[in-house]
Amino acid sequence: MKVAIITLDAFNELDSFIASAILNRVVHADWTVQICCPDTQVTSMNGLKIQAQQPIEYANEADIVLFGSGMKTAEYADDPVFLKRLQLDPVRQVIGSQCSGALFLNRLGLLKKTISTDTMTAPHLQKEGMHISESPLYAEGNIASAGGCLASYYLAAWAITKTLDWQTAADIIHYVAPVGQKDEYVQLAKGVVLGAMGNRSHL
Repeated sequence: MKVAIITLDAFNELDSFIASAILNRVVHADWTVQICCPDTQVTSMNGLKIQAQQPIEYANEADIVLFGSGMKTAEYADDPVFLKRLQLDPVRQVIGSQCSGALFLNRLGLLKKTISTDTMTAPHLQKEGMHISESPLYAEGNIASAGGCLASYYLAAWAITKTLDWQTAADIIHYVAPVGQKDEYVQLAKGVVLGAMGNRSHL
């Protein structure tokens, strides 16, 4: 099981790193999480430089693909040369976006009508005819979108639930949640994730 976290120049650290940390806690045969970047090195919106674990094209063979956000997401999403590097398959792959990463779902034609995103990106997608969900996580089939930086743990939990099961996601959330609030965090995530999926079949 290959997981690709798309991380671009001027990326938001919360989006990429929270998802990476949670997904890397999955104990499962052949489960691999990789930060995928357009270049060998990218710099975050706050000046943190990281080395890419894989090139962007790794996402094309991944089972799970998550798009992080950042200050230059719109530039990448509007670049036809960059978009050609992505050949995703919503039938075979589980694909999600965080905040402005929703622009990629839109550009790649992976959306129907509704999406969750951050308050800064929402007006731009509304102008293109998209309906903005008030939920921190919105999902349809193999496609999901999350809005708000800290919703990244919902997106990661959704990806785990979608490909494995809810209990695996719940155990990880319980571990990383604040002491004294672990059960509350699990129940909150359960309502958001399973609610977005529209069923409880992954319990």
